[in-house]
Amino acid sequence: MLNPELWVEKHGDYLYAYVRYKVPSKEIAEDIVQETFLSALSSMKHFKGNSNERTWLISILKRRIIDYYRKEAKKKERNISSYKLPFEEEGALKGHWLENRAPHSWEPDAEINIDQFHKVLQLCLSILNPKQRLVFIMKILDESHNDEICQEVGISINNLWTIMHRARLQIRECIEKKGYSNEN
Repeated sequence: MLNPELWVEKHGDYLYAYVRYKVPSKEIAEDIVQETFLSALSSMKHFKGNSNERTWLISILKRRIIDYYRKEAKKKERNISSYKLPFEEEGALKGHWLENRAPHSWEPDAEINIDQFHKVLQLCLSILNPKQRLVFIMKILDESHNDEICQEVGISINNLWTIMHRARLQIRECIEKKGYSNEN
């Protein structure tokens, strides 16, 4: 049975922790949790009891996160198309890494501050265009299935993999530039 009077007390911290590192700021995370509770209140009559209260709230929360990034994607996309793929474009080495853009050897130290790393990750996610960010978050952070992502974003499976490939390259390069590389 749903008990909305206890939602904030029982589930608020858990929902906040779930969403915190999937969005750019604490304020946005707080807003999304609040929107989740409001959405849950308005859709209580549709709760069938097939899951527990927290699982149901998390499913609503995931939807709010997707909605947030969908709104971001609809905003005028920043032109970051100046990012060039780090591969040779012609000649015998076509498709091979450019020498100065090849991945560095990287094994995180056990001493990495997880909060600091999350800040770097958020910064690196912010350089992606909104569609890349949404796809990356759904695939990597939310662990959504490919068909769900394709349907949600309105892309083909091939486009999904192209977006993921480019997003991973940009995030890798950004993380390395922010000091997470054994080459320093």
